[in-house]
Amino acid sequence: MGEEQSGAAAPGPASAEADAARRALLREIVARGGLSDPAWYAAFADVPRHLFVPAYFVHGVRGYERLWGEDPDPGRRARWLRGVYADGALATRMKDGELVSSSSQPSLMALMLEALDVRDGHTVLEIGTGPGYNAALLSHRLGEAAVTSVDLDPEITEPARRHLAAAGYRPTVITGDGARGCPRRAPYDRIIATCTLPSVPPAWPEQCRPGALVLAPLATGLIALRVRATAQGPCAEGHFLPTPAYFVPLRGALPLPAGLPHLGGLPRRVAGNDLFRFLLSLTAGVLDPHEALSLWEREGRPRRERYGITVGQGRQWAWLDDPRGPYTWPLGGPAG
Repeated sequence: MGEEQSGAAAPGPASAEADAARRALLREIVARGGLSDPAWYAAFADVPRHLFVPAYFVHGVRGYERLWGEDPDPGRRARWLRGVYADGALATRMKDGELVSSSSQPSLMALMLEALDVRDGHTVLEIGTGPGYNAALLSHRLGEAAVTSVDLDPEITEPARRHLAAAGYRPTVITGDGARGCPRRAPYDRIIATCTLPSVPPAWPEQCRPGALVLAPLATGLIALRVRATAQGPCAEGHFLPTPAYFVPLRGALPLPAGLPHLGGLPRRVAGNDLFRFLLSLTAGVLDPHEALSLWEREGRPRRERYGITVGQGRQWAWLDDPRGPYTWPLGGPAG
């Protein structure tokens, strides 16, 4: 499997074609209820996504196929542009057949950025730079000096810096382990992750101001944690958002969780249910599937927003309805 070869950002398609495609994407996101905040609408209208994905991979008849903006074939260039401004995630970097970086679905990006609830003067730490598009949107909204973005691989961060510069933005892009945050740029008012977590890195609340918000994908959902100061140190707590979310896993210091347990013996009607599988993912290593099913049905098949997470005092746990119980599960391992 080949990898993305990113040099300088591609000059891109004719301006009229790209502008028309971008306007169509905006209309689609708005029709789905997104971008109600004028500041975020302006960011998506002004930041050209095609500068950040000069190439990406799609499934083809012989496996993955690479589309790029400077392809000499006009038909393939047109396919590339359609994909860039479709409301879908794009695989931007493959390594040994594994997806290691992507550009997220624009409507999901819009939902997350609006849920981040930023204000003028806020500083933001982004975990998972990817191709740099999300960092550009944040820079448009808050100013590039307010934005710090971290990714593990220099083969991701170096192209991202070039993409950002081509679009006119120069936020601070750090090559490092996102699980450790970026203490030299702390404290932050907001942390947003664009990679799936097995648990919340303790360094993140520690690098936040009191009242900060941490928004991150976890267990096929999006957790929004409010940080507060306590005598024992910072604590972060909050509920999941209603929407499902699937991202590339965080690579680095945190161990990745095992896959979902074998679902043999469960009724077919629940084995593929998205909300039940969310509970399975959230309680992996703690509840077996039959215990999870019993709980799920007893509690009325709860939706994501009834679940939450608490982080503090050296431990963290997930919960249903109430962080004090009766239904709580440790994160990061079955003990505790």
